[in-house]
Amino acid sequence: MAGKPAEAATAHRVVKAPALQPGDRVRVVAPAGVPDTRLARGIQILESFGLVVEPGAHLYDRFGYLAGTDEDRLADLNAAFRDPGIRGVFAARGGYGTQRIIDRLDLAAVRRDPRVFVGFSDLTVLSGRLWTAAHLVSFYGPMINWTDSRTGPVEIESLRRAVMTDDPIVLTSDPAEPSAAVSVPGVATGTLLGGNLTMIQASLGTPDLPDLRGAILLVEDTDEGPYSYDRMLTHLIRSGALRGIAGVAIGQFTNAAGSAGQWTAAEAVQDRLGGLGVPVLGGLRVGHGNGQLTVPLGTRATIDTAAGALTVAAGVDAAP
Repeated sequence: MAGKPAEAATAHRVVKAPALQPGDRVRVVAPAGVPDTRLARGIQILESFGLVVEPGAHLYDRFGYLAGTDEDRLADLNAAFRDPGIRGVFAARGGYGTQRIIDRLDLAAVRRDPRVFVGFSDLTVLSGRLWTAAHLVSFYGPMINWTDSRTGPVEIESLRRAVMTDDPIVLTSDPAEPSAAVSVPGVATGTLLGGNLTMIQASLGTPDLPDLRGAILLVEDTDEGPYSYDRMLTHLIRSGALRGIAGVAIGQFTNAAGSAGQWTAAEAVQDRLGGLGVPVLGGLRVGHGNGQLTVPLGTRATIDTAAGALTVAAGVDAAP
């Protein structure tokens, strides 16, 4: 019986896209919120990698708080996954909106020709669906609506290495991150899955939430108070979604202000996760805060709390 949780996370073939190479065409799409003038800097970064960057047909559209109508955002997303010449798909920004179109993603195209996908935050639901439907590794990394003050040279190199090399990725716990205060000692290995905590909770009962048995669950969030972290994790625990997880890797708690004399976000999360009986490593620079690094979702990972490290296998196959 003890082996069953691990089997649940490994009883399938992990699909990795080929590593991106200079000269490859990549597409920037906006499945959620509206990008702004910062998009130009992100495109410049991708071009500095030697990639040929193409905008989705509706990249600059606006429909209320969405980056165009559902039909147009979906059309851009499916076109990016259907075009055999496109080797990478990059999200312009997060916000909200991917849930409205995810059920009409062309999964046959995804399975037919795996390619790199990079996004985070609201795009957690897309990464989840790529995994549950195709076991395709994706990348939890910066949007193309780039901010140099938050995502600088080290973070640029983190993104490049993640999508263009087959080097393993090692992240160390940063004591300056508020989530570094969350810790349950131990070592755990499993498939790294998850992303934005709000979107993970919102995916309960949908095909976007992966089976987390035997997995290392990655969580991060922004603009949520301590009670919100408590509420979301409590819901996941009560639903059974966290039953059988191998461990938890915690990214950034950004703008998580609490009231004086009450719990911090870290204290609320420690209270919720401390009783699960699995190792928990906080302080990882993954998420909405300064110094955002890139990690693959869907590959084998190990957290070692004594070393303060998350080690993740490469998310792409080496170029031939």
